[in-house]
Amino acid sequence: MVSAVTMMSGCCLLIDYVILVSWYWYLLLGFADAQGCYLVIKAYQYSSITSVTLLDCWTVPWVILLTWIFLGTRYSLWQLFGGTLCVLGLSLVLLSDTWDGGDGGGSKIILGDVLVIVGTVFYAISNVGEEFCVKKKDRVEVVAMIGVYGFLVTAVEVSVLELKTLESIKWSADIVLAFAGYGVSSFVFYSLAPFVLKLSGSTMFNLSLLTADMWAVVFRVFFYHQKVDWLYFLSLQSG
Repeated sequence: MVSAVTMMSGCCLLIDYVILVSWYWYLLLGFADAQGCYLVIKAYQYSSITSVTLLDCWTVPWVILLTWIFLGTRYSLWQLFGGTLCVLGLSLVLLSDTWDGGDGGGSKIILGDVLVIVGTVFYAISNVGEEFCVKKKDRVEVVAMIGVYGFLVTAVEVSVLELKTLESIKWSADIVLAFAGYGVSSFVFYSLAPFVLKLSGSTMFNLSLLTADMWAVVFRVFFYHQKVDWLYFLSLQSG
């Protein structure tokens, strides 16, 4: 939905416009972003909301590594220590889910955790590539073209992997509102992300998203009425 809206806006904006970055780079970034979204969203089917949001923080160490290699960003020992502490804290989530078995709000929790971690690699590639593009090239072009190629990749992937799932959905007002809410929030997120990436970089961008972990715990306790293992709080402090 979000990619479709972005694609239509992008097509209008880029009429009679000379693209500054080769199309295959945008295809790569669109593919990476689409895979990250798909894997992380798929993880919710198997794992709990707290596990997914906490493990999504694995994007931070991947971004630190990629910006150091490809963008030449240098980090102090304290920053690297913080990244290491983050990884150790997130490892507690895996440990907690292993102990939890199927009682933590998911059917195959470890599978869901693995999907999130793999998804964060794609997120990191997308974030670092987008940071480079918005700092060196045109911000509007970056958002539009990633939306175009992300939509194309998503359309192909959904038609191959999730078509039967879509056909089996029993539509109701609650389902429509859930899709609409996700679409609006994602549209706002992807519209604001380039500004943060240009001003602060992909590392600070992902660090600023860590507050979502706190809200995930709140929703799990008060909305889903599920218990939260004490290791989650310890890993939350580490992250």
